Amino acid sequence: MGTSSARARVVVGLDVGSTNVKVVALDVTGRAVARVRRATPRPDDDPSIDADALLDLVEELVLEACGQRFAVAAISAAGVGEDGVLVDPAGRALTPALAWFDPRRAGVFRELRAELGSAGGIGVPTDPARTLVGWSWAMRQPGAERAASWVALTDFASSRWTGTRFLSDTLAARTAAWRTTTRSWVAERVRLTLGSPHLLPEVLPTGAVVGELRSERLRDVLTPGAVVVAGGHDHPVGGWGVDRLRPGAVLDSMGTAEVVVAQSPEPALDPGERIDTAPGIRHRGTTLLRVEELARNVQWAAQDPAVSEALQRIIAGDLQPDDHLFSTAFTPGGPGGGAPSYAPDAPAAPISRASAVLGALAALGGRAIRAVAAHSPGAPVYAAGGWARSRGWVEAKRAVTGTAVETIAEPEVTAVGAALLAASAIGWEVDPAAALAQHASLNTASSR
Repeated sequence: MGTSSARARVVVGLDVGSTNVKVVALDVTGRAVARVRRATPRPDDDPSIDADALLDLVEELVLEACGQRFAVAAISAAGVGEDGVLVDPAGRALTPALAWFDPRRAGVFRELRAELGSAGGIGVPTDPARTLVGWSWAMRQPGAERAASWVALTDFASSRWTGTRFLSDTLAARTAAWRTTTRSWVAERVRLTLGSPHLLPEVLPTGAVVGELRSERLRDVLTPGAVVVAGGHDHPVGGWGVDRLRPGAVLDSMGTAEVVVAQSPEPALDPGERIDTAPGIRHRGTTLLRVEELARNVQWAAQDPAVSEALQRIIAGDLQPDDHLFSTAFTPGGPGGGAPSYAPDAPAAPISRASAVLGALAALGGRAIRAVAAHSPGAPVYAAGGWARSRGWVEAKRAVTGTAVETIAEPEVTAVGAALLAASAIGWEVDPAAALAQHASLNTASSR
């Protein structure tokens, strides 16, 4: 399967996000030559994702990105960490993908909690968002009895293209049933939730070549021998891309949540400090990850229209926060759905409440950066994500934390990280600085 040699070769990175699916193509120098995005396909009344519809969308986006000019030499997908589906022997989805934020997870987790017990070495806390909760839910759905395997949503297209049922190791680390230190499954947790270990796919290192990309729909935009490369969890993959700029670099990714991530050369690290761990990417060390609530706290405060307006103006840089930026008048909601709250003596003025909210969130993110950066002394801190391009928020965060950060211009850090993985796997020595700089000259694909 292949295409005309007249097309320029590219590597493609996919970011399968909860809200959007993004595609970025890099040429042999690492320059982004095409990018396109589309909303992640979900029913209007259900947060679950139809995996087969997702595959159709991904192929459509790859075709659009390649147009008449480019051919794919390698492709890699990164994305959501805990969502997945049961598949039949042909790799077709039998169940929807229960979203990591779906409220139905809480009820399933309550039923499981007592029997799960404790497990050491899994690298993450056991909570409703974890993959094993989705396993238990999926096994109760119609069609589950015909399952041949379970596949992560992020790996679904790659699995179909190669005919290989696999799980990237940075995604295995999100299951709460896989020991990152020994690269082995917690058998009792698998039995309790998925039922049979035979439904588990092979765990592959992020960055490994999975196999040849075979797709009739994509055949005209593939080079001969085009391959699929295992991607994995979105934030570690994006963080690995930034790590290539400066080894040990800390990435502060600010979107729906604030996620601080870094690569440590130390193997089997147990960092504490509420830091999740996963295998290092293309090295024997450890991926460090800390997640803090961001958008949910702002949305809670924004229920008051006057506070909402003040928040928007401060974030945009059109309004200076007052001294409550440094107060303790607001307590953010934490992991597991803890509710945000104002202190009893919190000020009533909208600008003061908005300042207190943003100050508390800035301080929370600052603590996360310090906790992760403690394992990478002297490394630079880079910021990415939509919030990183909000002037007022960046200024407020710098004032509260005293930490200077450099903003990554590239808006799709995860997709670029996945493309860099694909390039590395086939021996392309591309310039990460070129890949992570935004280029205004892109004209091969549109965004919708």
